[in-house]
Amino acid sequence: MEKYAWKALLKEGKLEEYQKRHNEIWQEMKDVLTAAGIVNYSIWNVGNELFGYYECEKGVAFAAKVQAESEVVARWNEYMKDVMTMEADPETGAQPKLKQVFSFRTNEGEKQ
Repeated sequence: MEKYAWKALLKEGKLEEYQKRHNEIWQEMKDVLTAAGIVNYSIWNVGNELFGYYECEKGVAFAAKVQAESEVVARWNEYMKDVMTMEADPETGAQPKLKQVFSFRTNEGEKQ
């Protein structure tokens, strides 16, 4: 399973609205993410920065393709423009993928 991470900036004073919109995420948006093979999706915040992470059951390229071709994702991105700023990757049109520089995983059952 491939991992994908992205970052973006919240517009000043928009954290509560950002959270509200995600708490009320459209079912059709959830359906697109599911069809794209996206699982374990989380978004974190510090100050005006956002960090998102998800895992791709069908691979990052497949997830990016499904999202790029989705009218629902295009509408969601337009809907979110007034609360956040995200630079798009010029090649894919998606969020720029962050480069992983460290990973740590223990074996299940192993004492730490």
